[in-house]
Amino acid sequence: MATFLYKLGKLAFRRRHFVALIWVALLTLAGVGAASAPTAASSSFSIPGTEAQKAFDLLDQRFPGSSADGATARVVFQAPDGEKITSAANKAEVTKTVADLKSGSKEVAAAADPFVAKTVSKDGTIAYSSVSYKVSSMELTDADRDALQKTVDEARDSGLTVEVGGDALQAMPETGATEIIGVAIAAVVLVITFGSLVAAGLPLLTALIGVGIGVSSITALASALDLGTTTSTLAMMIGLAVGIDYALFIVSRFRAELAEGRDREEAAGRAVGTAGSAVVFAGLTVVIALVGLAVVNIPMLTKMGIAAAGTVAIAVLIALTLIPALLGYAGKRVHGRKARKVLAAEKKPEPKTNMGTRWASFVLRRPVAVLLTAVVGLGVMAVPVSSLELGLPDDGVQPTDTTQRKAYDLLSEGFGPGFNGPLVAVVDVKHSQDPKDAVARVSKDIAATDGVKTVTPPAFNQAGDTATITVVPSSKPSSTQTEDVVHTIRDKGADIKADTRAEVLVTGTTAMNIDVSQKLNDALVPYLALVVGLAFLLLMVVFRSVLVPLKAALGFLLSVVAALGAVVAVYQWGWLGSLFGVEQTGPIMSMMPIFMVGVVFGLAMDYEVFLVTRMREAYVHGERPAQAIVTGFRHGARVVTAAAVIMIAVFAGFIGSSEQMVKMIGFGLAIAVFFDAFLVRMTIVPAVLALLGKRAWWLPKWLDRILPNVDVEGEGLKTASGGGDPAEEDRELARV
Repeated sequence: MATFLYKLGKLAFRRRHFVALIWVALLTLAGVGAASAPTAASSSFSIPGTEAQKAFDLLDQRFPGSSADGATARVVFQAPDGEKITSAANKAEVTKTVADLKSGSKEVAAAADPFVAKTVSKDGTIAYSSVSYKVSSMELTDADRDALQKTVDEARDSGLTVEVGGDALQAMPETGATEIIGVAIAAVVLVITFGSLVAAGLPLLTALIGVGIGVSSITALASALDLGTTTSTLAMMIGLAVGIDYALFIVSRFRAELAEGRDREEAAGRAVGTAGSAVVFAGLTVVIALVGLAVVNIPMLTKMGIAAAGTVAIAVLIALTLIPALLGYAGKRVHGRKARKVLAAEKKPEPKTNMGTRWASFVLRRPVAVLLTAVVGLGVMAVPVSSLELGLPDDGVQPTDTTQRKAYDLLSEGFGPGFNGPLVAVVDVKHSQDPKDAVARVSKDIAATDGVKTVTPPAFNQAGDTATITVVPSSKPSSTQTEDVVHTIRDKGADIKADTRAEVLVTGTTAMNIDVSQKLNDALVPYLALVVGLAFLLLMVVFRSVLVPLKAALGFLLSVVAALGAVVAVYQWGWLGSLFGVEQTGPIMSMMPIFMVGVVFGLAMDYEVFLVTRMREAYVHGERPAQAIVTGFRHGARVVTAAAVIMIAVFAGFIGSSEQMVKMIGFGLAIAVFFDAFLVRMTIVPAVLALLGKRAWWLPKWLDRILPNVDVEGEGLKTASGGGDPAEEDRELARV
């Protein structure tokens, strides 16, 4: 592989005009496609195989036009102090507001009058109107949301307190500002790392080109493939991350090859042949992690993973072709002025004892103490995972100044917390001999269930073969008590079906959230086994070792569990909550573990591959194991540190979002990258390799014969470059 990539790098360097034109043409083509593509609706959110989804599908079939999965808004009214919402003036204002809600948007399917639907609190101070829409919340336009907001504002002018809950006002969180901050921090880190504006600009430029092509392609295909807006957001975040990383690795190696006295074309070829090999395999691990999301069997998540994987593949191709082409334009300006003067004098820069060298030497002197300290530290951070509670957040975790949170609190005050997440029991009596009697029994059994506060009278469809019953739990939507209620009703439904042949299905937003959480929990172990297993085999091919990939996988698991522990401590326990803007503690988003595994695993393997392949390269070229570790750190630690700092900055920018889910994702990914890059890759890895010595590179002979030799270390480059390696004989060995 190294030989092929070496030739590809030299070809791209020589034909740089042609290569640059190809990528510009691809970017233009993708941009034109995105601009001319029809506007995509929201990706349909379906969860195959879950009871909640089966119930939604049945409602669509038996109650045509009901928009079972449409957006909802719960408009809550509170009378002024000392007044009743049932007074003539207040009642007239509420009735007028409900009428305005119906006429405000053509997408409104229904808006219930609180005085007809009897949704007025016992003390007569609070009432609410349930508004249902024909389309999902992501398909609502700004005009639809503006009409809702305008109606609410007019009602407030009358003196009433009016707040809106539900998902109708929920818009996709804006992330543009955080991306700009992330790119700005990346630019500063790159300038400090390279000491050259040209060298710093190349990774940023190529990463933006890669993200531009990837996101534009997703936008162009969004309508045809039913891709939602979250798909391009994930692709942008991952594409930007790996795009900067991969270009950083190639440019760094190119500078190192120039410093050893090679001409620019040869340096470009060798940079792509060596660091490019690491980029290919690092990219493959990310692709495996993202495509592996298909294991969860949630179509939207599968599409997000595949689209993001495509963006990663583009980033790899750009690193292997566009970077050497642009290096041809940049020439020796990739070095700072001081380094250029040294190179102009045809002097080889003296190897410096940098921070990476000093740190590696320190770890080699005290490997056991360093290893124990890092492992115990991560172990302590992982302790909170033992009390991990997974769920999907509701409006109760919104900031206290938002209308959604105020509506949530008003409903809890007037009716009880369960009104914020009512359940819907769908009773299919098509095969029942006495449908009305069967539905009556279902209603009676549900009302007698512990944790159920109220049950509405059954509502039949026109055919009389299906009925819906709204069930209000006593507890809030995200609580374990509500989850117990759902499971209890479903268990009772099995007995009812046996007696009456009536099938009971529980759905609604709360039940769907519970099913999604369960599905993600069930998929976590198979997903982890698939991703870690395939990556283990891939790394075995790269490093030609059994113990190094094993250490890489175990280290990753340790860092992810520790990061999840930190997330639990902050967002579930509330530790340092004010520092990270946690308004309300609650369960951890159920997607968090699997999302962290997918994203962080790919980035962690980037650092592992780049750092350890340099050690492996030095070992294969004759250095002792301890010397190879220091050499790997001397060349790779600075680059890996810069890449990690950039990723931490990008992810940490999302902590400032107003959305609790986005905050949690940003914090979780940032802390996971910190743990993995600095405590695992930069601390545990050299300590373990120091203790293993030559055994680290052991591979059974039978396995050595089976595994393909991909030559990541670049041994074949001696032949490819005509056998000349001017720096090989006087390679500076690191003394420890």
